[in-house]
Amino acid sequence: MLDIDEDRADALFHALSDRTRRDILRRVLVGEKSVSALAPKYDMSLTAVQKHVAVLERAGLVTRRRQGRESLARGDVAAVGSAAALLRDLEEIWRDRISRIDDLLADGPDQEDHHAGHRHHH
Repeated sequence: MLDIDEDRADALFHALSDRTRRDILRRVLVGEKSVSALAPKYDMSLTAVQKHVAVLERAGLVTRRRQGRESLARGDVAAVGSAAALLRDLEEIWRDRISRIDDLLADGPDQEDHHAGHRHHH
């Protein structure tokens, strides 16, 4: 299993649960953007956009640095990777379950035939 702190996972998926934040993340993964330059792309105030960026930053999905009066945001690919790894973990659990069901079916109904359990048709 992946060793990621559950609080970190909560913050990651909370940050990703909002479509505006996902859009901001897409833009700042492509390249560093100034927060004030991002704002006009959304139908909301600069303050609202800053709050979205702050949520992404707390989740570790975005890093920010100051340049003069500008706040520059950049997407963190490693953090996106850890969210993806969490989802892969969940998928792995499902795959294990599917393969167990396959095994059960392979061992299945014709129990009278004692060789049935040894023939695995995949």
